[in-house]
Amino acid sequence: MTTPETVGWIGLGQIGAPMAKRLLDRPGDPAGLVVCDVVAEATEPFAAAGATVADDPAGVVAAGATIVSVMVRDDDQVRDVVGAMLPGAAPGTVIAVHSTIAAETAEELAAVASEREVAVVDAPVSGGAMGAATGRLAVMVGGDVAAVDRCREPFGRFADLVLHFGPAGAGTRAKVARNLITFASFAAAGEASRLAEAHGLDLAALGEVVRHSDAVTGGAGAILLRDATAPLAADDGLRPIFEHTRALGEKDLGLAIALGEAAGIDTPVARQALGLLAAALGVPHGDR
Repeated sequence: MTTPETVGWIGLGQIGAPMAKRLLDRPGDPAGLVVCDVVAEATEPFAAAGATVADDPAGVVAAGATIVSVMVRDDDQVRDVVGAMLPGAAPGTVIAVHSTIAAETAEELAAVASEREVAVVDAPVSGGAMGAATGRLAVMVGGDVAAVDRCREPFGRFADLVLHFGPAGAGTRAKVARNLITFASFAAAGEASRLAEAHGLDLAALGEVVRHSDAVTGGAGAILLRDATAPLAADDGLRPIFEHTRALGEKDLGLAIALGEAAGIDTPVARQALGLLAAALGVPHGDR
């Protein structure tokens, strides 16, 4: 069997720490994991488990890490960390950035690193601390195919879905699109809560229903079945399904708006969704 590569990990915060902990039980010696964090206490559980602790990012590659995961706060910190590693990184080293940064930052760092024969892949994650702790994260990766393939083994310790979206920057663009769904849904959930509260409903029970049904249907992901955003062709097998969904959605959004009016609650999210739903589904009115 091929000996697993030594993996470095920089950033042991709320999500980074549980991700890195899942690398401790990789085949072979846990000393094959090298960790680093600005908070010394964060590295103590890893040292106790046999991992090597580096004092700084440069020390991670000096300790022999050939794949280094970076999970720090923002673009500036990512630049600092990558810049500190590059002078000592061996040719062929792969730096995987899990932080959610600008796609342009990922492209910039990949170009600079390539001059030293080092690959940078952007690999933001979705699934939060719960997904990190249970190994159920999704990783959206952008970068060179060979570099991405080398990352699949360590990524597979903390993720059960690893998808390569294209060159450097593509993973980050996928993460931004995915998070648009998340946070727009939060705005809708807030509006729905105000509507339910105005009518005397149990908000905790409503939340239980939402989580239950989304787990069954897939939530917003249930309609992400098309490979383009143009209107569906008349003979597309999805068209009758989405036309049915449009009819149900427009009816129910209309009911929500009416419920808001009855209670004196403004429902701007519902009104905007009513106007955008048909096109979002690929079945705009009058397109035939």
